[in-house]
Amino acid sequence: MKLSSDVKTLKMKVVVKDKPEKGFSLQERVISTDLKADEVLVKINTASFCGTDYHIYIYDNWAKNRLQLPLVVGHEFSGEVIKVGSDVTRVKVGDIVSAETHIICDECEFCLRGEGHICENTKIIGVDTDGCFANYIKMPAANCFVNSKDIDPLILSLQEPLGNAVHTMNHFDIKGKDVVILGCGPIGLMAVDVSRALGAKKVIAIEVKEYRRNFAKELGADVVIDPINEDVVIRVLEETNGRGADVIGEFSGNKVAIEKAFKYIKAGGGISMLGLPAENIEIDLSKDVIYKGISIYGVTGRRIYDTWYQVKELIESGKLNLEKIITHKFYLRDINKAAEIMGSGECGKIILLPEEIDE
Repeated sequence: MKLSSDVKTLKMKVVVKDKPEKGFSLQERVISTDLKADEVLVKINTASFCGTDYHIYIYDNWAKNRLQLPLVVGHEFSGEVIKVGSDVTRVKVGDIVSAETHIICDECEFCLRGEGHICENTKIIGVDTDGCFANYIKMPAANCFVNSKDIDPLILSLQEPLGNAVHTMNHFDIKGKDVVILGCGPIGLMAVDVSRALGAKKVIAIEVKEYRRNFAKELGADVVIDPINEDVVIRVLEETNGRGADVIGEFSGNKVAIEKAFKYIKAGGGISMLGLPAENIEIDLSKDVIYKGISIYGVTGRRIYDTWYQVKELIESGKLNLEKIITHKFYLRDINKAAEIMGSGECGKIILLPEEIDE
């Protein structure tokens, strides 16, 4: 799509969180085509629904304390660049891009030492600024990752959450190791897939929902454990010759699950933690951390842009099963139905398609 220079505004339909209660609204808006020197205008091809979007949908305590309403939601997308700002050189009109959703300052201590993923001034699209559940979005060119036009656009919108899984599982060397995936929501399921692709010896998935346990098995988990009806610590030790897991990817955010994980991690092992607990975690630091000599890594987003290139390599390798992970597709008009399915846990990733606009 080439945008004519005389087009000053574009109509679009957007998903908005406009009321401090459960639910989203579909609204019509107009977006200016004027850009800052470092911005690009992107026509959205596909977006995907995230657990963060569900927190916004139900308007939980996190959302109440974080959001300024009204807000256009959504942060996972792919699309076509249709206009670029005067200083933009790294992307061009016609490029198919996905976006790093953390807008960083490039000036703080962390950005300057190459750790922009923990930038102290981070703003997240769809949370701190208007997001991508729309027909168009403006983004800093620095946040755009140019994709191959040969890749299915449905897959391209998954790169941001896939990056979370890759960042989590790639921090510690898992090749030839016994790995636990703790929590098999959409990103945990991706982590099962990633662990297989990275050469883990044994992948153990722990998940309370039967649907997701079965899904994890389909994606290549060697062992699936129901923590409600089984003793997780005993089972993991049985599956790892009594020594425990070399690496744990924590995606659940569940207090009990996390506390038990420190009982079955192997001495010298590592735990990467992406899930966000709502309660304080109690662990025996002396017995389960210090004397074991384990490493704990907190995962924030994706390393910019190291993780993106790792994701690109994995996708192009053909070792992932992302088509299986996509279980539902909806137009934006059905956003509340999509949110309810996400909340049920009976899904993988949900893809959202923009609405047609009457020009």
